[in-house]
Amino acid sequence: METNANVFSNSDITVTYKPCVCINAERCAKDLSNVFRDSVIPWIDLDGASTKKIIKQIKKCPSGALQFHVNKEVA
Repeated sequence: METNANVFSNSDITVTYKPCVCINAERCAKDLSNVFRDSVIPWIDLDGASTKKIIKQIKKCPSGALQFHVNKEVA
């Protein structure tokens, strides 16, 4: 998994985090703590759950601070 500032990628998706937008509702860490960890750096570990679960959790982010896009393979 590559980590670059607030951009986290695996082979399936790229997740971005905008701390200035985050309202610290902690929904991500409470509901999917294997991915969104509050005491470890890097705090997002995309190997902590399936891509489907991560996407589902990101869609619950009340502030929109967490976003994702699906990586496309180049043929």
